[in-house]
Amino acid sequence: MSGTKLEEKPADSSAMKASPVYVHRPELERRELMRRVVTSPTFVKSERLSALLTYVCEMTLKGRESEVNEQKIGHAVFGRSPDYDSSVDGIVRVQASRLRQRLNQYFQREGIDEPVCIVIPRGGYVPLFEPRPSPTPSLPADEPQIPHGDALGHPQPATAPGSTRSIGTLLPWILCAILTVVTVGLAIHDHARRTSLSSGNTVHPHPLWSRIFSTARPTLVIPADSGLVIFNNMTARSMGLDEYMRGEYRTPPLNPPLYGPTTTAKVWQTNFASRRYTSVVDLDIILTLEQRAKMAQGGMEVRYARDVRPNDLKAGNAVLLGAAEANPWVELFERKMNFVFHDDYTTNVFSVINRSPKPGEPARWDSARADPLRRVYGLVAFVPNLTGDGDALIIEGTSMSGTEGAGDFVLDDSQLLPFLKQIQRSDGTVPHFELVIGTQNISSSAAHSNLLAWRTTN
Repeated sequence: MSGTKLEEKPADSSAMKASPVYVHRPELERRELMRRVVTSPTFVKSERLSALLTYVCEMTLKGRESEVNEQKIGHAVFGRSPDYDSSVDGIVRVQASRLRQRLNQYFQREGIDEPVCIVIPRGGYVPLFEPRPSPTPSLPADEPQIPHGDALGHPQPATAPGSTRSIGTLLPWILCAILTVVTVGLAIHDHARRTSLSSGNTVHPHPLWSRIFSTARPTLVIPADSGLVIFNNMTARSMGLDEYMRGEYRTPPLNPPLYGPTTTAKVWQTNFASRRYTSVVDLDIILTLEQRAKMAQGGMEVRYARDVRPNDLKAGNAVLLGAAEANPWVELFERKMNFVFHDDYTTNVFSVINRSPKPGEPARWDSARADPLRRVYGLVAFVPNLTGDGDALIIEGTSMSGTEGAGDFVLDDSQLLPFLKQIQRSDGTVPHFELVIGTQNISSSAAHSNLLAWRTTN
């Protein structure tokens, strides 16, 4: 008996040693998922996006999420100096936006069967590994069973021709029964839906987007003119709407010289001013606005700022992206706004002016280009249109990252809805409002934005 016991112990010990092979290691699975993504046809030709995804995933899997920020990504992935100015050089934001789009493509194509998706939320760079929602399993249809011969009292061979004929006879009746059940089910569902609608148990429309996007006519979306921003910086002045509409500043000389080291500043200014540029931040916001429009069952029309005319803003709703320095049409709405922007080119300070400060509020928030904290500010204004029969939404910032911070706030219901609930009227409607967003992040990321002040108007 003792020999038997001695032989059992090594067997148990061996089993215990082998058991770690079956320990679940999610980090290994996630790392393998990352490798499948970067070696897929969607990513294999994009070294930058593959390097960016690999870096943020590896840092996250090592538990170093706190180090995944714009400044360190720019240095580690794109070779920027450790102290580079990310508020001017937006390479990380640009590539992150492209990475989000490319990940969506992968998980809708080659990775359609992946049980876990890699998601990089807006406003940050830390990836999430989210399980793909499992489809509701459909119950298999019961196969018609041939009654057993013993149960009928007349046993017959399983291959008897009579059995085949009975199936052929019963099949139409079975199909009719199934069709009847489906028809009755649809009728019950339709009746329940109609009863729910009549009793008011409907999904409530979004308090903001249901007003911005209407089924009556498309909402006009106007992105910023980044060529104008370059022109303003080169000439050290802000251009008013009248001059912008005339367009004389874009007129090139009669005999423009070849561009080179001897080209005059005036020629370069005209060259940049004539370019039809806009920022990736604006494009990212527009893509999200398109989703909001679909949810509100409305439409939208994107038009470059240079192609807009005053009458376009007199009827219907509009969304304007960028401050007046980048989108002079904002000037038409600033006359009735409490928070407005002012860019002082002599001191290199871009400020948010508080025209009527409340107790405890500053008269201005300054965003200095030499500020080591690189504080930036964003503004969201929900105001009446020029004729008062519609609404306009303005999303602007003291810099590109300031506009991004304002956009992140208004496009994120976890931040927006609590604010709207706080200011809503007694009847549940939302008044027009203005709010100032501030961020104090050395990497100029909009992930840590704070609501600094707001106003409402009836």
